[in-house]
Amino acid sequence: MVTTWTDRLVELGIELPSVVPPVASYTPAVRTGNLVYTSGQLPVVDGELSARGKVHEGAEGIVQPEDATAAARVCALNALAAIDALVGIDSIVRVIKVVGFVASAPGFTGQPGVINGASDVLGEIFGDAGVHARSAVGVAELPLGACVEVELIVEVA
Repeated sequence: MVTTWTDRLVELGIELPSVVPPVASYTPAVRTGNLVYTSGQLPVVDGELSARGKVHEGAEGIVQPEDATAAARVCALNALAAIDALVGIDSIVRVIKVVGFVASAPGFTGQPGVINGASDVLGEIFGDAGVHARSAVGVAELPLGACVEVELIVEVA
């Protein structure tokens, strides 16, 4: 029986990554009262961006939506790692909000589907406590050329 979020991660075979070091003047996560806000997290795996470029369907040299969706999942796990390092993952009561930014090629309107990568993994881990408000925004560019960036707001005990 799953009794903690740590147990749930083990059950799902998900290992939180190390906290991604900031690329500028900010901290990965801050707590105020019973809320933790993460800075925007990029799809960094082992110190490298896992997906870079603008998102669109079918165009050559462009990040495909399914790859960007997988990158959004990585972003969410990186955000959870920042929360875990600050207050411990087991202190999370619920996910409040997800904000996702998608570097979008002209004409791409599938931002909500891309950010589902983040929302879905949060649902897998937290169940009903992972149901959240959300924004999915298309932008011209993201830091370091990333295709997606995700930030979280969570309530903690």
